[in-house]
Amino acid sequence: MSRIKLKRFADNAGRHDIVEPGKDNYQQLGGRWHEQFFQNQNPITLEVGCGKGEYTVGLAERYPERNFLGLDIKGDRIWRGSRRAEALGLSNVGFVRTRAHDLLTHFAAGELHEIWITFPDPRPRDRDIKRRLTSPRFLSLYQQLLRPGGLVHLKTDNESLFDYSLETVQQRPGATILAYTKDLYATPELLPHAEDIVTNFESKYRAQGVPIKYLQFQLS
Repeated sequence: MSRIKLKRFADNAGRHDIVEPGKDNYQQLGGRWHEQFFQNQNPITLEVGCGKGEYTVGLAERYPERNFLGLDIKGDRIWRGSRRAEALGLSNVGFVRTRAHDLLTHFAAGELHEIWITFPDPRPRDRDIKRRLTSPRFLSLYQQLLRPGGLVHLKTDNESLFDYSLETVQQRPGATILAYTKDLYATPELLPHAEDIVTNFESKYRAQGVPIKYLQFQLS
């Protein structure tokens, strides 16, 4: 492991906005995020697979009346998000270092108001389908954690993943698709802040002329 990563991991240990293995509150906040972490009752939005936290922090900056959490297994990535949030003076954002399939160990039923999935690994091989963040097993996790009427958002550059996600949601009993497009920036009314919050991945794909796909849905 590089010295830079080691330094960042050591820094993470002292960052109060990062929940990770080894800290007293790790796996202890389910049902208590409002009271013990954010210390308010504002709605909580989770970004699954947040990477460097660009989208999580961007949302937190735009919507100070809401709480935001970014989840990722890579400590050096969420270190960047934490540093960015600190530089902006944000108190409505935090990060969880864990795997997406462990969501139920960190959140209680109905605790989340929204979930974002931004530019996830498309997992193109058939044997990896179950690892896609919009596969049925992950949709089941989201359904348990979202309050009634809670929203799920997907942004991706990958057309195959988008088509798979759209079909999977359409086939799920009780699910409702609220909006979708294969060219988000040609239909800006679907997501008013689309131009304001853009990740590095998104900027790269847009520069290459790759349309950004967007899907918004509810799980009963």
